[in-house]
Amino acid sequence: MENNEQNQKNGFLPGMLVGILMGMVLLSGVFLGVRLYQYNQTKHRADQGEAEATSVINSDTLAKMQTIENLIDETYYGGEVTTKQLQDGVYKGMVESLNDPYSEYYTREELQDVMNSNQGVSYGIGAYISLDQTRQLPVISGLVEEGPALNAGLKEGDIIYKVEDEYTQGMSLTQVVSLVKGREGTIVHLTIYREGEPDYLEFDVERGNLIETTTVNYGMVDDTDHIGYLRIREFDTVTVDQYTEAMAELKAKGMKGLVLDLRSNPGGDLNVVVEIARKLLPAGLIVYTEDKDGNRKEYTCDGENEFNLPLVVMTNEYSASASEILAGAIQDYNKGTLVGTTTYGKGIVQSIRHLNDGTALKLTTSAYFTPSGRNIHGVGITPDIEVEMDYERYNEDGTDSQFEKALEILEGKME
Repeated sequence: MENNEQNQKNGFLPGMLVGILMGMVLLSGVFLGVRLYQYNQTKHRADQGEAEATSVINSDTLAKMQTIENLIDETYYGGEVTTKQLQDGVYKGMVESLNDPYSEYYTREELQDVMNSNQGVSYGIGAYISLDQTRQLPVISGLVEEGPALNAGLKEGDIIYKVEDEYTQGMSLTQVVSLVKGREGTIVHLTIYREGEPDYLEFDVERGNLIETTTVNYGMVDDTDHIGYLRIREFDTVTVDQYTEAMAELKAKGMKGLVLDLRSNPGGDLNVVVEIARKLLPAGLIVYTEDKDGNRKEYTCDGENEFNLPLVVMTNEYSASASEILAGAIQDYNKGTLVGTTTYGKGIVQSIRHLNDGTALKLTTSAYFTPSGRNIHGVGITPDIEVEMDYERYNEDGTDSQFEKALEILEGKME
């Protein structure tokens, strides 16, 4: 009995110690688990707070937006405002905060207009609109043949001062175009500043329907020794075929030299201007782009379709973007003489990102450089021979001072 009791005691004490130790381990595990949970929760909140601090989408912003929406709903006197209007305003405001006139948020309707324009389809009054950098006002840079604007008496170089009663200074081109366009058969009233006129001009223009735009105009110049003239108004999807057809006809008529008119060409599709350049330039680099990380993309030419006749290229202050890519490459390769005034100076590229709801974002995504490495953004391309356009004389009798100089130079090249 005694031995058994002692054995039981001897067995009980170690067991009790093990139990205590196991309990301590289990408790410390519980405490450790609690500590880890608390640490993870604290870290999660810290990470969340840091993310919120660096993101527009955070609790403070959402609360403030809700307050603004409530105040508009409760007190705004200017008419009914829809939820969609407010949502579009938020998206547009985010992009406008970049202070980049070339980056925009497109609603579904605006995106459709942009896509139509890129396909060479014009809607509204039949006019190309660019931006006058000096005045920060929209300018008519081209007119569709037999279009409403031309028939109403509008001219290239006209500054659009007001659309209806809205001043256009500071507006984006998308905003101006959205004011000008409208239902077919309706009237839009434009207040125009025209150089040489003592006062503003007023025009009522009847809006037209969707029409396919002729982006290339061409012909043989009268009273010359087989000089061809070709004007590219924009670089849209239809431009490549129109250019190819025009060049074929000019060559068939015995063209011995060409005046290429890029004046008031606002640009367009990068891939389209590259295709045009491949029909003009020698083998080599056409243009290259670099994104924010320094990634470089090159666009090249094999030289198989190089243009080998005397060439003069006309530019002006409204020649922008894609037209500057072509003019810059021609100048770098010394393929032609540039005549006119310094170009617009848009040396950056935008990309359209389509969003899931049918809207889109146009963002500046890279800069482009001419074959010699020039970035002309904010500077433009200086022509080889500078000639100012005499708009007063042009409006009086149609005399084009820049074109006359281009012919003179080309005729000298052909002798």
